[in-house]
Amino acid sequence: MIFLILGCLVLLVLVTVGRSGKPLRIRREWRFISAATSIATLTGAAYLAFREAWIPAVLLLGVAVSLMGSARVNLRRRAPAPSSLREPMSAEEARSILGVGADASAAEIQAAYTRLMRMAHPDKGGTSGLASQLNAARDRLLPK
Repeated sequence: MIFLILGCLVLLVLVTVGRSGKPLRIRREWRFISAATSIATLTGAAYLAFREAWIPAVLLLGVAVSLMGSARVNLRRRAPAPSSLREPMSAEEARSILGVGADASAAEIQAAYTRLMRMAHPDKGGTSGLASQLNAARDRLLPK
């Protein structure tokens, strides 16, 4: 019985540490594992309650509720602020993103943009954030 109580306390400490600062739940699978563990912990709490072991049952119930809460945490990061709210990109930043020098011609800038966009386009396995940075850099260096 003492091992069950100690195990519950260790699990409670791990869950509490996981909620503070940098979480222990790095991967998306944490939600599934947390929900499955919560169900198992609720089952254990019900079993102990039927056997009239109230203190361990209440401890397990607390751990289960904590795990249920962490299973509902959305791990997706917030979307970056729209570009209209950010400061405009400087010409130096745009040149460093495209990898061109200060004396690059319009054709060189367009060639660098095209080469990088082939790799960074979301349809080719790139990210939309990187593609939007490339677009902003091109628009900054090549005014319409």
